[in-house]
Amino acid sequence: MTDSVSRTYRSLPGISTRAWEHPADRAALVALRSLKGFDTVLKAISALLRERQHRLLFLASGVRADDRQFRDLHEMLVDCARVLDTDTVPELYVVQSPTVNALTIGMDKPFIVINTGLLELLDDEEKRFVIGHELGHALSGHAVYRTMLMHLMRLAGTFGLIPIGGWALRALVAALMEWQRKSELSGDRAGLLCVQDPDVAMRVHMKTAGGTRLGEMDTQRFLAQAAEYERTGDLRDGVLKLLNLELQSHPFSVLRAADLNRWVERGDYGRIIGGEYPQRADDDKASTADEFKTAARTYKDGFDASADPLITTLRDFGASAVNTVGQGVTDVATGVGRKIDEWRRNSARKYDEGE
Repeated sequence: MTDSVSRTYRSLPGISTRAWEHPADRAALVALRSLKGFDTVLKAISALLRERQHRLLFLASGVRADDRQFRDLHEMLVDCARVLDTDTVPELYVVQSPTVNALTIGMDKPFIVINTGLLELLDDEEKRFVIGHELGHALSGHAVYRTMLMHLMRLAGTFGLIPIGGWALRALVAALMEWQRKSELSGDRAGLLCVQDPDVAMRVHMKTAGGTRLGEMDTQRFLAQAAEYERTGDLRDGVLKLLNLELQSHPFSVLRAADLNRWVERGDYGRIIGGEYPQRADDDKASTADEFKTAARTYKDGFDASADPLITTLRDFGASAVNTVGQGVTDVATGVGRKIDEWRRNSARKYDEGE
C-alpha cells in the first residue's frame, strides 16, 4: 500500500459540493439544479447512447483500476470518496497516452480516465490530488450541467430568444467557456480537500507547467509569475490575454496555482478542514439569489483589485461608470436568482397541491 493511502486523511461528514465550488461555478450549478427533471432526462439519454459508447471504448482500450489492477489508484479513489463522504465511487480507467491529462466522462454514471503521461509525471500524493479533482467534477455533476447549458443554448437559438450572429454567438461561447474554467478551479479545491496538503497541489501545477524538474523551480517564484502576468504590459497585452483564454477549457497552470493559493490564504480551506462547511442536507435550501450575488461580488472584487493594464485603464477611465455597471451586474444577477427561487417555490407549492 502506498504512503498516500496509508496516511490518515480527515473525513468531512455530510459535506456539500458547494463547499469546494468556485462562486461563479456554484451559482450556475445551484440555478441549474433547481430545474428538476431536466437533468434526469439528460442523464437517461446520455446513458442510453453516448455514455455507453464511451464506457465500452475505454473498457476495450484502457485498463480499469480495481483491487488487482492499478490497485494504488483504486485505493486512492476509494479513500477520496471516504474523505468527501460519498458512496459514489466512479470507475477509473488508465489509458496509454503521452498527453498529460485526466478527465471525467458521463452523466448517469460518471467515470474517470487518466492518461499514463500524467501518471508518469506525478508522485503518489500528486496522483491523489488529481483523483480528488476528478471526483469533485463527478460529484458536482459538471458533465450533466455542461450538457444542459449546451442544450439550453441550442433551444434559445432555435426559438430566437437570443441573437445567433457571429459576435453574439462568440460571446455566448466565451461565457460558457468561462464557466467551464471556473469548474476546473472547483475541481482543484476538491483535490486539495482530498490530499490535504497545499504543497502537493502546488507541485502538480508546477509539474504540468514545467515538467518533473522540481529542483529547478521555486514555489514562491512560480506564484509570483501569476502576479507579474496580471500586471504586465499595456492595453494590447490585456486584449491578448483575453484572446489567449477565450477558447481554453482550463485556466493556465500558473493562474490555477495562484487561485488555489488565494483560497488557502483566505482561510476557506482551513475552515472546511476544521469542520466548518455547508452540509449536503441543506442543498435544497440553497438560495439561487444569494449564490448569484456572491458570484457577481467575486467578479467585481477581482475587477477592483486587478492590476491588468486593460482593466486598470477601464477603471481609471470611468471609475464611477464602472462602479455603476458593477453594481448593475450585481443587481441583475441577484434579481435573476430571486426569480429562479420564486419559480422554484411556486413549482413546489403546485406540486404539493396536486396541480
